[in-house]
Amino acid sequence: MTCGDGPAAGTHALSDLSWTSAVNGWGPVERDRSNGEQAAGDGRTLTVNGTTYAKGLGTHAGSTVTYYLGGSCTTLTTGVGVDDESGGANGSVVFQIYRDGTKVADSGRLTGADASGELTADLTGGLELRLVINDSGDGINYDHADWAAPRLTCT
Repeated sequence: MTCGDGPAAGTHALSDLSWTSAVNGWGPVERDRSNGEQAAGDGRTLTVNGTTYAKGLGTHAGSTVTYYLGGSCTTLTTGVGVDDESGGANGSVVFQIYRDGTKVADSGRLTGADASGELTADLTGGLELRLVINDSGDGINYDHADWAAPRLTCT
């Protein structure tokens, strides 16, 4: 791909764009749904600490979702949190955003008891965006992690 192949100018819901690769720790990455179980499309409405989101990505630790930017995007802003389907305080994850090989945002450890957080990442000049979910060092049980209403701005 060349630089001209990145997303069009404007602000995009990330879940409306095609990723170049997606690896997920439990079932497939879901668009605009929670992770659910192991089948595609078995998730529910994205929900973090009682707040619902119509758009986003439902993932599970460890996951990596990669998008090609072509150098044309400047910012990603997203809510992050453990989906309520994990059950109360269950689950603990770390959300990380990478521009090419450089980490540009990190949530720190979030659990199912935490309200959603928000990350903003500078993607200026980046060719590739990677969204990474880690298990925070205690295993992957209940680690259903939502990228809630992620918005990608491109020029």
